[in-house]
Amino acid sequence: MKHVWRQAEKNLYLPKDIALIDVPAAPYVTLDGTGDPNTPAFGAKIQALYTISYAIRNLLKAEADYTVYPLEGLWTTPAAPQPGALNKTELIYRIGIRQPERATPEIFQTAMAAAAKKGLPELAAVRLSKQHDGLCLQAIHVGPFDTEGETFAKLEAEAAARGLRLRELDGYHHREIYLSDFRRVAPAATKTLLRLGVAEAASC
Repeated sequence: MKHVWRQAEKNLYLPKDIALIDVPAAPYVTLDGTGDPNTPAFGAKIQALYTISYAIRNLLKAEADYTVYPLEGLWTTPAAPQPGALNKTELIYRIGIRQPERATPEIFQTAMAAAAKKGLPELAAVRLSKQHDGLCLQAIHVGPFDTEGETFAKLEAEAAARGLRLRELDGYHHREIYLSDFRRVAPAATKTLLRLGVAEAASC
């Protein structure tokens, strides 16, 4: 049976409200970058990630087919985020797409060789690695990216109410998972899952 993440992993991707969840480790194909994501260069990175993700799926689907996972991004800035307008040129990010556990380094290299025929320059920088978010608070934000602060404020308030402290996710402030294709969906209707790492207040 085909694995469809929207159906099989609703607890990870489609919470009905703010949710506390322990996110397991998973393999990802990733690309790092800096600066404003509203540029053709950022779009080229997305294209490279989807190209390698579909190449991996083509290698694995004979054994067990699945729906390619959504685009995700880890985001931070050189200094702690401040209220008000964000200077997007200062953004530091790692964007990626989750892969099945069966996506071994050998499968990745075979997929990279097949994808290389597309001639996409960004492909050369794609990496396969494990990411582990661990304990997180998450919620779906509906609306433009520029209003995500409203949902982050709710997540931070929930953390305080539960006696949890915020922590970084592999050196980044938060994770975004793009449940809508923001290239096609109107900003007001865009759905983005926002995740903040948390820990017990007394833990290190």
